[in-house]
Amino acid sequence: MADPSSYRPKPGDIPDCPGVYRFRDEHRRVIYVGKAKSLRQRLANYFQDLANLHPRTRTMVTTAASVEWTVVSTEVEALQLEYSWIKEYDPRFNVKYRDDKSYPYLAVTMNEQFPRVQVMRGHKKKGVRYFGPYAHAWAIRDTVDLLLRVFPVRTCSAGVFKNAARTGRPCLLGYIGKCSAPCVERISAEDHRELAEEFCDFMAGRTGTYLRRLERQMTQAAEEMEYERAARLRDDIGALKKAMEKNAVVLADATDADLIAVAEDELEAAVQIFHVRGGRVRGQRGWVTDKVEEITTGALVEHALQQLYGEESGDAVPKEVLVPALPDPVEPVQQWLTERRGSGVSLRIPQRGDKKALMETVQRNAQQALVLHKTKRASDLTTRSRALEEIADALGLDSAPLRIECYDISHLQGEDVVASMVVFEDGLQRKSEYRRFQIKGFQGQDDVRSMHEVITRRFRRYLAEKERTGEWGDDDGEDVKEDGLQQDGHRDAGLGEDAPKGDGLKDEDGRPRKFAYPPQLVVVDGGQPQVAAARRALDELGIDDIAVCGLAKRLEEVWLPGEDDPVVLPRTSEGLYLLQRVRDEAHRFAITYQRTKRAKRFRAGPLDDVPGLGETRKRALIKHFGSVKKLRSATIDQICEVPGIGRKTAETIAAALAQAAPAAPAVNTATGEIMEDVDESAPGTTAGAAGEPVPAGAPQRRRGQET
Repeated sequence: MADPSSYRPKPGDIPDCPGVYRFRDEHRRVIYVGKAKSLRQRLANYFQDLANLHPRTRTMVTTAASVEWTVVSTEVEALQLEYSWIKEYDPRFNVKYRDDKSYPYLAVTMNEQFPRVQVMRGHKKKGVRYFGPYAHAWAIRDTVDLLLRVFPVRTCSAGVFKNAARTGRPCLLGYIGKCSAPCVERISAEDHRELAEEFCDFMAGRTGTYLRRLERQMTQAAEEMEYERAARLRDDIGALKKAMEKNAVVLADATDADLIAVAEDELEAAVQIFHVRGGRVRGQRGWVTDKVEEITTGALVEHALQQLYGEESGDAVPKEVLVPALPDPVEPVQQWLTERRGSGVSLRIPQRGDKKALMETVQRNAQQALVLHKTKRASDLTTRSRALEEIADALGLDSAPLRIECYDISHLQGEDVVASMVVFEDGLQRKSEYRRFQIKGFQGQDDVRSMHEVITRRFRRYLAEKERTGEWGDDDGEDVKEDGLQQDGHRDAGLGEDAPKGDGLKDEDGRPRKFAYPPQLVVVDGGQPQVAAARRALDELGIDDIAVCGLAKRLEEVWLPGEDDPVVLPRTSEGLYLLQRVRDEAHRFAITYQRTKRAKRFRAGPLDDVPGLGETRKRALIKHFGSVKKLRSATIDQICEVPGIGRKTAETIAAALAQAAPAAPAVNTATGEIMEDVDESAPGTTAGAAGEPVPAGAPQRRRGQET
């Protein structure tokens, strides 16, 4: 690991102007390429205290052994040079693109004497008209097969064309009318080129002209009683319309635009592009990006634009490019696109209307692509094995952690504090082993104490079950109704292999024990404080054979007990990816439980502030009087009539209601029912704030932030 100060250039040596810089490692390999409006200011950011750098940036500068730069005149030149060097050197710390050259195009070789329609991939050639890209080559062939009835352009290879010209016999397509057969001079070179131009015009979206012309010819042929010709023209019109149906109209007819959407997480990002030409979606493409460097959504968009238009001809850049976030700064990128196109390009974020709706569709496709990529990655046995081995190596474990348990704390401003426990076995979710906890000891925003309590309760129960002295009825952890597991702790019949095996893991009544399996690794959502609390809980129970680590979400750092510095796993590490999945699943499960509890909690307005008044007696009061408003007007003797309410408690309730302002009604959040100000003349409604009746089931919102 190199010390960045060993190769740091003197501040006076770095020019204060636009340029592109390269970091090289000890073997002179380029590991990172970047651009800057001011090289001096940008490079100074890399040579600061390592503790202030993002972990990915810190890894890069400690891997590098030298830095060099090239001065350019403008930011646009810097953008172009950065793209060229990234393509040339493929630096390991820059964004990595995958699956970006496998998309086929429909190409018309207008640079040949007899233009040819064909499927093309790879780099684009000068003088060739391209349409697409398409998701599959067969989609191009289906479209071409329909259009050849009306535009019988040559589709054969050069060898077939020369052989037909030598023998004087056209190929099969020439005999069935799907090729004008220029090889045997059935059509002149000028007429065939005009036919190819019409084919390109139709593919470019100018469809109305040809449809109207064919319809006029069909009507004229029918009037002249040339019914066979009219029928052939009718079939041609049907073929064109069928080809048009393959590309649905989504925007105005004259709209040419590319829509780019990005779905991302901490490690990866999926990019999706829809190509709209003539108001129709003419093609779609996408790829998955490794976020090796620290990067924003705007920077991802900039890299996508470079990848998309860096090697394209000018006509491939549309008038509009719609993106989810603008690069910073946006002016050089927009100027670069304008130079590529040769005319103005609008680079913007859609705000409303059809374009925003279509952008949402592209965004959903990007999200689906990212989920599909992660699903394939998680289901691969070799990948999971490598992830477990990387975790074992990074944490110094003797063997791979085949069972991992992760814990997370969730609350809403210190109320309804709950915890979750999720289980991964062999790198896969084990939902039948999930557990959830209510924090009993206290309420408040103290995740450290909550984590200590949860770990203590879970492993105290494990020790009890290990010694066969625990009771099934203990509510330290609730079973979860997921994947066939019922709420009361019983498993559905027929679960089969999901149930623990062996009589030694069952209670006397035959039910499987809740916490019979110990993990090899405990992961907590948090940093040093949470890890220390979990380790302390295990030490207090005398458990020293279970490893503990924490994953801090902000910087994705792995913390170990007693260590001052975190373990930084590479961004491409499968081990880090697995730890993230475990942590995110625990967070999702905890949030879901916390929301469920909050929805069921009974709120009774000013009664919530009465000391010593629990849920049962609050419900009894509301049930007896019907609303807080009627309870407020009741006497102390009338309040004493409620079961469980003594005179002293009644006096406390009356005093609290007298002091409280009659503002917020009592609400049962399980149903949304407002429990006061009932308008008896309008059943099923309650009085709104302005006296208007509102539905009794109207949802009540409460401010706060979930953690």
